[in-house]
Amino acid sequence: MTQNLQKMTKLERANLSIPPLCLGMTALGDMPDTYGYGVDEARAMRTLETVFNGPIAFIDTSRNYGLGRSEDRIGKAIKARGGLPKGFLISSKLDRNMDTLKFDGARARQSVEESLKALGVSCIDLLHLHDPEYASDLKDVTGKGGAVEELFKMKEEGLCRAVGLAAGRTDIMMPMLRDFHFDAIITHNRYTLMNRHALPMMELCKERGITVLNAAPYASGILAKGASKQPLFAYMPAGDDIKSKANAIEAICGKHGVPMGAAALQFSMRSPLVASTICGVSSPERIQQTVEWANFPIPDALWHELATLPFEMDDPEANRIYKPA
Repeated sequence: MTQNLQKMTKLERANLSIPPLCLGMTALGDMPDTYGYGVDEARAMRTLETVFNGPIAFIDTSRNYGLGRSEDRIGKAIKARGGLPKGFLISSKLDRNMDTLKFDGARARQSVEESLKALGVSCIDLLHLHDPEYASDLKDVTGKGGAVEELFKMKEEGLCRAVGLAAGRTDIMMPMLRDFHFDAIITHNRYTLMNRHALPMMELCKERGITVLNAAPYASGILAKGASKQPLFAYMPAGDDIKSKANAIEAICGKHGVPMGAAALQFSMRSPLVASTICGVSSPERIQQTVEWANFPIPDALWHELATLPFEMDDPEANRIYKPA
């Protein structure tokens, strides 16, 4: 079964529809501490040229990816081609002050102004509040005059078309999803072939009419390249138990002649709880591979066999040390 890459999902409370695939621009900010490799500007520019000429018209970035390098490089590529292609969508994120960790309304306003300037656009299609769990005080984020309140003002002012919440810890996200009418969320590494930690939160989003974007379907690469070639899981070295589970998935995929990356990607894309799947790319070749994997025919028998494998419900990033640079 292949996926319909032209299907669009309309957000319930916003004038915005999104496609089933989105390309993540995190690695283009040159973040070797996260990915284990760097991406220089020349490679980033080649990748972005391929992105803007390709079939996936949706990218996701953030103010703090590479401490601004991701947005800066995207903006440079947009300027070089004379503007965004027609119908192309950008998702980005408001971020805390990376020195003080302050994340109040004033910082949110400063963050969006920095993003608009770096990207060279007047409106961001989908703008998220990013990583509130790292703020110096969560009350600055959620309280009166805080970052959330400022985010919703930005939608009213036309600085963005829709507003979302993009974070890691579900114990922080779920109360916020009950308290505020976000249009969308991004969850990452927590809904994959190996882990379903985000499933209760995704079900809550369905109840509340909040659109789900699921990022990192390859769990940092182990589900794309295999444990022998990419022994990283949720941005950390994979333990023997994780490697064993990845090997079991790879063996079933090999039995059916299906690339493991195709199964990992389509696992997310075929879920009725997921509107769009975000796949990080760091080279032109990865974009074509993403399209090929999304279209790879997968027999029902493979899904039936994968469904017999155990999966984790614990937070896979519970012990992660985050290094945004």
